[in-house]
Amino acid sequence: MAPPNLFTEIHSHNSLKEGVSTSRFSLSPKGEISVDGVTLLSDVPNNVKLSAFSSIPHFSDDDDSKPPDFMLKSVLSKSENGAFLGLSVREPQDRILNPIGKLLNRKFMSIFRFKTWWSTMWIGSNGSDLQMETQLILLQVPEFNSYALILPLIEGSFRSAIHPGPAGEVVLCVESGSTKVKGSSFSSCAYFHVGDNPYDLFRDAFAAVRVHLGTFRLLEEKTPPRIIDKFGWCSWDAFYLTVEPVGVWHGVKSFQENGFPPRFLIIDDGWQSINMNHEPPLQDSKDLTGLGSQMLCRLYRFKENEKFAKYQAGAMLKPHAPKFSQEEHDRRFKEMVALAMKKKAIKEEGGDDSGLPEATIIEHLKEEKGVKRGGLKALVNDLKAKFSGLEDVYVWHALCGAWGGVRPGTTHLDAKVCEATIAAGLEKTMYDLAVVMVVKGGIGLVNPSQAGDLYESMHSYLADAGITGVKVDVIHALEYVGEEYGGRVELARAYYDGLSQSLKKNFGGSGLIASMEQCNDFFFLATKQISMGRVGDNFWFEDPNGDPMGVYWLQGVHMIHCSYNSLWQGQFIQPDWDMFQSDHLCAEFHAGSRAICGGPVYVSDKVGHHNFDLLRKLVLPDGTILRCQHYALPTRDCLFENPLFDGKTLLKIWNLNKFSGVVGVFNCQGAGWYPEEHKCKAYPQCYKAMSGSVSSDDVEWEQKASTAEFRGADEFAVYLNKCDNLRLVKPKEQINITLLPSTFEIFTISPVHKLRKGTKFAGIGLENMFNSGGAIEGMECGCIGGLCSVKTKVKGAGKFLAYSSEKPGEVVLNGEKVEYEWTSNGILSFEVPWIGGESSDVLILIH
Repeated sequence: MAPPNLFTEIHSHNSLKEGVSTSRFSLSPKGEISVDGVTLLSDVPNNVKLSAFSSIPHFSDDDDSKPPDFMLKSVLSKSENGAFLGLSVREPQDRILNPIGKLLNRKFMSIFRFKTWWSTMWIGSNGSDLQMETQLILLQVPEFNSYALILPLIEGSFRSAIHPGPAGEVVLCVESGSTKVKGSSFSSCAYFHVGDNPYDLFRDAFAAVRVHLGTFRLLEEKTPPRIIDKFGWCSWDAFYLTVEPVGVWHGVKSFQENGFPPRFLIIDDGWQSINMNHEPPLQDSKDLTGLGSQMLCRLYRFKENEKFAKYQAGAMLKPHAPKFSQEEHDRRFKEMVALAMKKKAIKEEGGDDSGLPEATIIEHLKEEKGVKRGGLKALVNDLKAKFSGLEDVYVWHALCGAWGGVRPGTTHLDAKVCEATIAAGLEKTMYDLAVVMVVKGGIGLVNPSQAGDLYESMHSYLADAGITGVKVDVIHALEYVGEEYGGRVELARAYYDGLSQSLKKNFGGSGLIASMEQCNDFFFLATKQISMGRVGDNFWFEDPNGDPMGVYWLQGVHMIHCSYNSLWQGQFIQPDWDMFQSDHLCAEFHAGSRAICGGPVYVSDKVGHHNFDLLRKLVLPDGTILRCQHYALPTRDCLFENPLFDGKTLLKIWNLNKFSGVVGVFNCQGAGWYPEEHKCKAYPQCYKAMSGSVSSDDVEWEQKASTAEFRGADEFAVYLNKCDNLRLVKPKEQINITLLPSTFEIFTISPVHKLRKGTKFAGIGLENMFNSGGAIEGMECGCIGGLCSVKTKVKGAGKFLAYSSEKPGEVVLNGEKVEYEWTSNGILSFEVPWIGGESSDVLILIH
């Protein structure tokens, strides 16, 4: 189901009217952009204009871009809180760099792109503190306890981003991505919005932009893929490009046999039919071992490669099906990498490598003569037949087909290799091998008029094979090749429209995970249908640049990406915090965040390399998870702080369960963005114990209507999961905590219910699960005469924990009395058995 809407609904039968012509924002003759008289930007140039949110586009009844009526009404009723910024220049240009004023001595949190594909947070108090390719700025307005948001937009064929300028200047970059597409006048290339609640502010601002642009839909208007409530496994870190059927089979089997049935499987990069320019056009590449080698490859057919095509129906169901050894696989892989590096070195020196062995593809399955090939379809059928819990199988592909696009002349599509041109705004992003390789090889771009055909050709074949979704990667490579196709915005419109149509036809409208997509043109143009995407950089199990401490500090960096990106990306898509490995040195650190992130839980373990004790705190025996009702976001006191290297701040993220709130506290200090070197690196002086505090006020109870009343509780029961400690606190009462580097604590915060005078109760949930409160799916409290009762529905198995001021007379579980423990300080606990995925009915009677 789609998440419930939280927009204020105006109960009126009147027709929609134009928005008001006034705004709380103003641009004074002195060149100051102010809100309610408080200056945000000064020294605004004369060519910059500000206009009220005074009109909405016309939507026909059959237009799939039409917002729901309640949203239109809500946006219009709050239109005075917003304003559009426009500008004009004398000569038409394809890239305009225009100051829009000076930001001085005002705290901000911003989101900027540190790579083409990935964004993260940055804080400061001066326009010159900003980073290139900033996607938004959240300003603190303490003068009247509010916040203001500045959003660069798309307008016509142009998109905008914010850059730093000298002496506090904020510079708006308005660009088309093609020297052939120029403009000089813009009325709405950025948007301002103000509000007194930062979380409402993001929602209201993006709702206003949604109504204004009509090019995307908000998350609450869409249905996320069903995998969000499930546990899954991704093949990437187990095999990389050497993925093949036997390894995939044993990967799923390894979890299933140990009581963790994956409900979804992602076959990552390595299954496609791809090759390089120097190789025969209709044969699989055999040289995919070198670092980044796949990034030079192009798609030559839509079917699976030979490794998967050779699979014969029932091959892995036979008594003597091939075994798999991850250790032997890794040994062969290392040999292949060493051979590839040796050949590369010889060629670079002008030598002859003909005496060295040819590269080979790792395969574990022998093809029986005389038996018909079944390919990917047969493999998927056998997987689902053997592993009954496996519902969804996704496969990977790049937005343009493969990393290098589609090879010209190999398919029915009109593909042309286009030079990849990096925009000037990305010059100060982090070094990225992927960018280097894409620039080196260019992209085999299918003509945008055939973009729909490209996706239909790929996806219809996959859907027929039983594939239920795709992970679409390398998304923002598209901005590199807009020169001949009307620029980045127009090219993106064509591709995203084709992708959306195919998603609706072939994968139920929601079976897609977007990745490498964290730029505003994706969100404004691609999310009419797409409802889930990655909100962080990749899970790096070690530092690719060789810092031995990176195995630790990179994990904190990942959490910051996901937490702060969710503030804006969560308006469009269900945030996906990516996979991790359960046997990693910081696996528990990752697991704690995934438990309360509000999205799916999936791992990329090597075959047979698992920490099942850890997974047991995340995953139920049927492969489902205890998912929160919202998506995790930073608490208010973290919004303008730097939990990575300020040497003082713990990251706190909040979320909601049906009957409680949850706050995760993580010590992420020790690394982060280093502007001078344009990369993330260690700040070792910050990798130390940090202290902070948590209270019930850290939970944004009002973000769901069903939990809003919990704000008014007189008392809360708080359970610290790692410490295994339950206590009662008053509203706003602080609980102090100190965490070592790369460690965490999860606070389940449950309102205390007064059953009668002197009798109080609060349900916590399953103490053996990181998201304890997620186990409570229903709860009713009441008293009749002298008897009080608490009825709960509990999902999962383990020790149920609650606070009860009085000892219960009895506890009835699924119709039978059970033993329980109760201590004089009110801690009540009893065991809940697994009953096959159904919720257990619990009745607690207090006389």
